[in-house]
Amino acid sequence: MKDPAETRALYNTTAIDIADKLNAVRKAVHGEQKTRPPLMDALFPAFNRVPVGVAREYEAMGHRAVSAALEALAEHHAVQFEHLATTLGTVIHGIDLKQSLSPEIIALIRQTLLERKVIFFRGQDLSEDQQVAFGRCFGELDAFPFGKPGKNPYILEILHNAYSPGTENSWHTDVTWMECPSLGSIAQCTQAPPYGGDTLFADSHAAYLGLPTHLQEQIQDLSGINDYRVFLNRGGVAMPEDLIKEVKTRIPFGVAHPLVRTHPETQKPSLYLHGGFLRQDALFNHKTGTPLAAADSLALVAELLKQHSRPEYQCRFQWTQGAIAFWDNRAVQHYATSDYYPHERRLRRVTVSGCKPY
Repeated sequence: MKDPAETRALYNTTAIDIADKLNAVRKAVHGEQKTRPPLMDALFPAFNRVPVGVAREYEAMGHRAVSAALEALAEHHAVQFEHLATTLGTVIHGIDLKQSLSPEIIALIRQTLLERKVIFFRGQDLSEDQQVAFGRCFGELDAFPFGKPGKNPYILEILHNAYSPGTENSWHTDVTWMECPSLGSIAQCTQAPPYGGDTLFADSHAAYLGLPTHLQEQIQDLSGINDYRVFLNRGGVAMPEDLIKEVKTRIPFGVAHPLVRTHPETQKPSLYLHGGFLRQDALFNHKTGTPLAAADSLALVAELLKQHSRPEYQCRFQWTQGAIAFWDNRAVQHYATSDYYPHERRLRRVTVSGCKPY
C-alpha cells in the first residue's frame, strides 16, 4: 500500500507543474488580448450569458452607478447614496420625506429612480396621507380594487401574520392586468418581523440583455394577454357570479402587453411579464396577429420566468420600521420573501399611474 503522504506529494508536484504550463499558455494569449479591447462575446461563453446582461446594462449606464450630473446634484443638496448592487438599488440618505419637498429634491429623487430603478429611504414613518402626498409628487395615483384599503383609499395594506402567510413570493411586476400599468409602487414598512421578510428586486433591463440572442429575437414581436383572474378566487373565497360579472364589466378583463417593453423615459428595452396575470398558453405576434401554439407558448413563458431569478440581476432590501421602497415597475421585478411565519409584517403601498406599455 502506498504511503498517503508520498501520494499527496507526487500529486501536488504534478499539479503545480501542470498549472505553471497551462498558465504560461494563458498568459501569452491574455498578453495579446491586452493590446485590444476584449470582446464581450468572447469573454462570456454561450452557456453563461447572465453576466453579459449586467455588463451591458452597466455599459449603458456609462460604467457608473449614477450619472455625473446626478452625483453633483446630490452633493449640492447634501444627499448621500448607498448603492446596493451594480445596476440597481440605492438607499438615499439626507432627505426627510415628512418635510415639504422642493421641486429640485423631487427631481433628484425621480432621476435617481430612473437611473437606479429602485430606491429606498430609512426611518421616514409617514402617515397614510403623507405617503399619498409623496406619491402624488410623481404623478397621478391608482387605487387598488382587489385588496384592503387603508383609511386613505389610495393606500393598499399588505399584512401577513400567523393567520395569513406571505403570498407575494414570486417574481413579478405590479398590476399588468391594467391597460396602463403603474409607473411605480411606493411601499412603507409599518411593522417589520424580527427577522426575514426582505424584498428582492431584479433588473428587467439586464434580464433582457442577458437572454441568448435567439431568445431576444424570438420574443421581440410577441405579446400576451393579462387578466386579474387570480383575485376573483383569492384565499379560496369564491366571489358571487353577479359580482364577478360587475367587476369584469367595469374593469377590462384581459389586456395585451408586449414581452419586451420600451421604457418610456430611458428608452431601454426590458423583459416584461407577470406569470400570475399572463395567460401563459396564449402568446401571439402583435405585428401579424398570429398566435403561438399553446405548447410553444407555455414552454417559452416557463423559460422567460426563470430569468429574473438569477442573483446577478438582483439587490435585496431588509425592511425596518418606517423604511420606504420606491420601485419602477417598468424597469424591475420584485419578490417578497415569505420566510417570517408566524411573525407579522405590515406594509402600506401607494401606486403611481403609468402609461400603456409599448
